[in-house]
Amino acid sequence: MPGEDWIEPFLEAARAERGAASNTISAYERDLSDFRAFLVEDGGSFEEARRRDIENYMRSLVSAGMSPSTRSRRLSAIRQLYKFAFEEGWRTDNPASRVRNPRKDALLPKLLSEDEVTRLLEAAGETGKNENDRARNSCMLELLYATGMRVSELVSLPLSATEGDPDMLLIVGKGSKERMVPLSSHARRKLSDWRQKRKQMEQGKSAKGGKKSKFLFPSNGKSGHFDRVRFYLLVKRIAANAGIAPERVSPHVLRHAFATHLLANGADLIAIQTLLGHADVSSTEIYTHVLDERLKSLVFDNHPLAAGN
Repeated sequence: MPGEDWIEPFLEAARAERGAASNTISAYERDLSDFRAFLVEDGGSFEEARRRDIENYMRSLVSAGMSPSTRSRRLSAIRQLYKFAFEEGWRTDNPASRVRNPRKDALLPKLLSEDEVTRLLEAAGETGKNENDRARNSCMLELLYATGMRVSELVSLPLSATEGDPDMLLIVGKGSKERMVPLSSHARRKLSDWRQKRKQMEQGKSAKGGKKSKFLFPSNGKSGHFDRVRFYLLVKRIAANAGIAPERVSPHVLRHAFATHLLANGADLIAIQTLLGHADVSSTEIYTHVLDERLKSLVFDNHPLAAGN
């Protein structure tokens, strides 16, 4: 098959065989199209590219000021494309297999204290133009912190997953992988309160000929559920109302807080990996580094022998 036609079958295989999410598919398409354009501009193609061509492309990304994480993602997409091409018999090798990964600085997650999270949760229940909005906002933040869900998992949570006052939630994560996460009694109360208000809203909507939504947090937008960008901005507003600098807070920071606070209170790293839906425990180990930094600060700030440092 001609190299210019490789991308679409690769994307179809990623969808069908690995259950890749739509955001992942879009990223693959952008990254591989950019690499193809680079090759074509230099008179090359996917089927003719060699290791040096890929390394030249990676150097061009450095010159363009792209971050190590972005460069790593693009190299990963290229490697997977050539792995697929090898399996399909379009190439007899994978020229990207020996290209070195860009070095990435280990960035520690932003950290919120338990007191700051408490203030955020309280502020969520006071943020909104009416009682329904406030109940929804409070429920969303409670669920986010109680479960460690990704923001995409939260906003698209189906109403059916919360039937019957559950003490566990079934979450469908990346690659359509399912996991169960427990709900605290406090989160269950917030969920019950929001479901009751949501039911009343849906009844009023139906009386006017409106269509019922299948999502826990419905919206009139194209997706049918609360928009993740809108939620991001909402969290910033709640942070400001809680007296916390908005730049320190995002939905993902609450996911970090969930994991870090569990670990600080004695939870097992493998259990946290399961709750977060990490495919590899190495992704979860970043939280041990956060605690290492906290322990260092504790010693340096409070140990009598540290006074002379």
